[in-house]
Amino acid sequence: MSNIYESAANSLGLFSSPCLTKVELRVACKGISDRDALSKPDPCVVLKMQSHGQWLEVDRTEVIRSCINPTFSKVFTLDFYFEEVQRLRYELYDISSSHNGIKEADFLGAMECTFGQVGFRLIQYANMILGTEELSGNDDYVELSFSARKLDDKDFFSKSDPFLEIFRINDDSTQQLVHRTETVMNNLNPVWKTFKVSLNSLCSGDHDRMLKCKVYDWDSNGKHDFIGEFEAMFKEMRGAMDGRQVQWECINPKYKVKKKNYKNSGIVILNQCKIIKMHSFLDYIMGGCQIQFTVAIDFTASNGDPRNSCSLHYIHPYQPNEYLKALVAVGEICQDYDSDKMFPAFGFGARIPPDFKVSHDFAVNFNEDNPECAGIQDVVEAYQNCLPKIQLYGPTNIAPIIQKVAKSASEEMHTKEAMQYFILLILTDGVITDMADTREAIVHASHLPMSVIIVGVGNADFSDMQMLDGDDGILRSPKGEPVLRDIVQFVPFRNFKHATPAALAKSVLAEVPNQVVDYYNSKGIKPKCPSEFESSRTFGH
Repeated sequence: MSNIYESAANSLGLFSSPCLTKVELRVACKGISDRDALSKPDPCVVLKMQSHGQWLEVDRTEVIRSCINPTFSKVFTLDFYFEEVQRLRYELYDISSSHNGIKEADFLGAMECTFGQVGFRLIQYANMILGTEELSGNDDYVELSFSARKLDDKDFFSKSDPFLEIFRINDDSTQQLVHRTETVMNNLNPVWKTFKVSLNSLCSGDHDRMLKCKVYDWDSNGKHDFIGEFEAMFKEMRGAMDGRQVQWECINPKYKVKKKNYKNSGIVILNQCKIIKMHSFLDYIMGGCQIQFTVAIDFTASNGDPRNSCSLHYIHPYQPNEYLKALVAVGEICQDYDSDKMFPAFGFGARIPPDFKVSHDFAVNFNEDNPECAGIQDVVEAYQNCLPKIQLYGPTNIAPIIQKVAKSASEEMHTKEAMQYFILLILTDGVITDMADTREAIVHASHLPMSVIIVGVGNADFSDMQMLDGDDGILRSPKGEPVLRDIVQFVPFRNFKHATPAALAKSVLAEVPNQVVDYYNSKGIKPKCPSEFESSRTFGH
């Protein structure tokens, strides 16, 4: 093992901390102040978690229009670590229809707490109500398709604008909002979009638990008119699994008492109920899925002359540079999920021998027919050996390397098996110059078994890079096509310069297991049975 590799690995002290349990977290608000006298706020809550002094966004709720007392249907699912103080921050925004996301929204306030303070209970802070619940371990989801017919008309000059809410009735008789459908405008016979919800959220895994379903007529002022309700158990809903419809009368209790000939306020129909077995990341790994790890290194001139100690590519015998630290941190984790431990390593933005033309996807070992390196140590040595042989140049184009890995991922996709998932680690010191092509490449890659991790090295302004990470809105191609799923994680290395060991690896790889699971589940691809391959599989340690 080379000194520089050993130094990097030791300085990072790679380890993992076991997750004690997974927790679902819900949020509601009461009495939000009206800043605009002419309209009510359109609230949205952003959940952030503190990591090494930085508040990083975890997820955000939906936007509820014209509402001062919103109950959000969005459920946050977080890992709970007993041995860590996990600090949470809830930021409340007013996002009117004229605003473009959180950046231009009105900030209404924030509340901070720890996981321990919230605990596994319902608690109120100022005008926020937080609820947490431990997951039961049942990861299955259910897909439901509802419609209705002959709903009561609540509008004078048009038909009702109905939406459906589903509540779980808890053991203490409280009601927990599970899902809220979209609103179907001007329609007494709505067909709502199919939605997916975990069995744990829906009924705590108890098929006999009572659910309450309520139908409302949406009003722009937030004062939605109640149409009717009904109660059902999930075991009743399962009747729609074999192609049959299950239906309930939608009853308005007040009308039932007051109106002599009252029958109902419409019929709600469940057209489809489908239980989806949600396989875990480990299910796929144990089923033989290999993580194909590729690294791409920025060799543009802005890094500085590698012979100069101020260069980001300067090689010190015992002090690894930021490129090496990031490479080792992420690579050490990924290599344990790849049996042959052969990693393609590419460079971009340099003039390379023999003709010294600029290349944006050259093999760091200069073997274009076989760019693979034997383990992370070999990647490190290939990186060190290539530096004296190339001329740092530019520009910073990363679309070619994304397209190269996407080509391999596309070939894997056509096998329709969960055998190879590709992770591309891009290490770069500056803002990319081919943003339009990169957006196009990422949108294309979002359909493939592939994730992209970008680590920003040095002190450049990386604010424009955040748009590639879908956390701040949906990334779209120049033609307007949205990504199918969020596959990009961008992290500036400087945020982790003084962090605890392995913090960088933990941050950039945190989303990968869910990305792997989301891809294969969305394609309906199940993991293979371990017995099919375990005799030939070799695990790394």
